[in-house]
Amino acid sequence: MSTQIPAQTQARATAGRPSFGRTVKNYVALTKPRVMELLLVVTVPAMILAQGGLPNLWLVLATLIGGAMSAGSAGAFNCYIDRDMDRKMKRTENRPLVTGEISDRNALIFSWVMGSLSVVWLALTTNLLAAALSAGAIFFYVVIYTIVLKRHSEQNIVWGGIAGCFPVLIGWAAVTGTLDWPAWVLFLVIFLWTPAHYWPLSMKYRNDYAAAGVPMLGVVRGRVTVGLQVILYTWATVAASLLLIPVAEMGWTYTVASLVFGGYFIVQAHRLYAHAIRGEAGKPMQVFHTANIYLSVISLVIAVDALLPF
Repeated sequence: MSTQIPAQTQARATAGRPSFGRTVKNYVALTKPRVMELLLVVTVPAMILAQGGLPNLWLVLATLIGGAMSAGSAGAFNCYIDRDMDRKMKRTENRPLVTGEISDRNALIFSWVMGSLSVVWLALTTNLLAAALSAGAIFFYVVIYTIVLKRHSEQNIVWGGIAGCFPVLIGWAAVTGTLDWPAWVLFLVIFLWTPAHYWPLSMKYRNDYAAAGVPMLGVVRGRVTVGLQVILYTWATVAASLLLIPVAEMGWTYTVASLVFGGYFIVQAHRLYAHAIRGEAGKPMQVFHTANIYLSVISLVIAVDALLPF
């Protein structure tokens, strides 16, 4: 069965070879830079907490480079595997494999090269545990989430989201060569945060996911069910973040910030649910952006708290 190619794809395909700058931009787009940025945000605080201060700056840079290649490889593999679905969704219609500005073959080669380099780089510049975790993150995102779960389970983002938890483990392992309890608490926070963050997005783009046949919770369940699940995972996320206080001996800076911003996150989740039970669409993207702000703030105060002398 043939897939109808959008008119803009045909137009670009006949427009001639793209410039070098445009080509670079397209390859960067394959790596899903916004997702990569979010993953790297949590890596540095994990390293600072593991060190109990500022780690060696070269080690931080090396870990970020390896982490960026790892996340970029996973994102590129995802774009390659999901290119048929991306052609059916408005939010992904400008991805380079949809427009034809990068060939399927080149995208696949790029994915393998980036993934292989990330593992080798981390093995040479950090340690074997960090390198193994990088390989595990790529495998989990590409195989478990993209291939196995995404098209077949409404819980896809819950278990597939484990891939997004690996950066804190990679950062911790790069510093200590081990995985201690605080690293696993950070892992748990991101694991619980992921559905609370992503399901509001699936509510916003429900029609897109439905058109592509992706059984996101926002597609297969009503707003009330999704809203309730967002509440439950938001409360669980905030509770997990508080576990870091005794486990990692966090100070008042982290304690106050996690309570204040966690409370705000919970309020936004309850507002979304309140709209849902009244039969209203509400503002799911407000919850989505709040979740991003929450994780960024928590990451920042983890680093600040670890650097303070009290």
